[in-house]
Amino acid sequence: MREASRTLLMMPDTLRTRAILALADLVDANHTLLLEANARDLVKMTPVNPLYDRLQLTDSRLDAIVSDLRHVAALPCPLGEVMEERTLPNGIELRRVRVPYGVIGVIYEARPNVTFDVFSLCLRSGNACILKGGKDASESNEAAIGLIHRALRECGINPDVAVLLPSTHEATEALLNAVGYVDLCIPRGGRRLIDFVRDTARVPVIETGAGVVHAYFDRLADLETGIRVVDNAKTRRVSVCNALDTLLVHSSRLADLPALCKTLGDKGVEIHADARAYEALSGHYPDRLLVRAAEADPEREWMDMKMGLYTVDDIDIAVEHISRYGSGHSETIISEDPVAQSIFTCRVDAACVYVNLPTSFTDGGQFGLGAEIGISTQKLGPRGPMGLREITTYRYILTGHGQVRK
Repeated sequence: MREASRTLLMMPDTLRTRAILALADLVDANHTLLLEANARDLVKMTPVNPLYDRLQLTDSRLDAIVSDLRHVAALPCPLGEVMEERTLPNGIELRRVRVPYGVIGVIYEARPNVTFDVFSLCLRSGNACILKGGKDASESNEAAIGLIHRALRECGINPDVAVLLPSTHEATEALLNAVGYVDLCIPRGGRRLIDFVRDTARVPVIETGAGVVHAYFDRLADLETGIRVVDNAKTRRVSVCNALDTLLVHSSRLADLPALCKTLGDKGVEIHADARAYEALSGHYPDRLLVRAAEADPEREWMDMKMGLYTVDDIDIAVEHISRYGSGHSETIISEDPVAQSIFTCRVDAACVYVNLPTSFTDGGQFGLGAEIGISTQKLGPRGPMGLREITTYRYILTGHGQVRK
């Protein structure tokens, strides 16, 4: 794998681009093959499982994969970018130049689209990739890597630049301990997976994915804006990491809760409410969908048609709640008050902070990155959606004329 990655260093970007476009054409022409493989995975999972939606491929989702591949191919290549250039007092010319990491391993769960995203981003940025998907998507991933290898061979590229590991715990352990072979490991999945990778790995890790996401409905929030933002953040796709988990409502706006939550009730969202919010919604929200919040609910990443609802008396309490229970992923405020907006965006510590927008926008494609290899929730290194630039590093190149150090 290391040798295969070195073949990418001197490869012209036009060839890497051609391979990604060839893969897009293969995916476009092989919907049936991919959907049949995906169907074999889906029969092993109950549709009520929150991961079912993540696992499922459809014609429209395959079309989106094709579009993302072509978008990645059209983006500017980051390799060779001169990030800094200056001449030192001794006449040495210094440049800081963007280069690949080398070999990137990605561990992910039931999301076959990730196979295509990771491959395209890694190849375009000059990185080889080791893919470790979950057993739930094993058939889908095998079909995907088959098309990837076909595209690489068509373009005369060593197929070893993209490897799919077996969906076993032993393979995960081997990847996490591949010191000297793997330059970076990125886990994509729930909190348990990310904690396991961080605590076990002997190779460098960038944490991504887990999201306990909040929306704060302020005392000066516009109700119609709130209805749209909360609905889209919660119900667009409940199984993804940017989906809304907890709604915080200013106590002065409790009378607006029935209107704010009506669309959620129509769509079957189960609300776990604190005492004041429960009382405000009682009789105005479907009884079967309204329950009292449990002690552990504030820290839940629901990944389901469920949501926490809590009352706060001011923005300071809202920020404190987010600080205590948030995961540093995505948070939003719904408010027409510039002061409240400023406080929220200044004090809320998350990779993506929104004002009057749903957190569903936290996505590499939405940020213009073409696709994403993950959403980093850490502060060291890249943060937020990770596209081409975020999976490169840099080296210093110094050029002189025989100068020596005293």
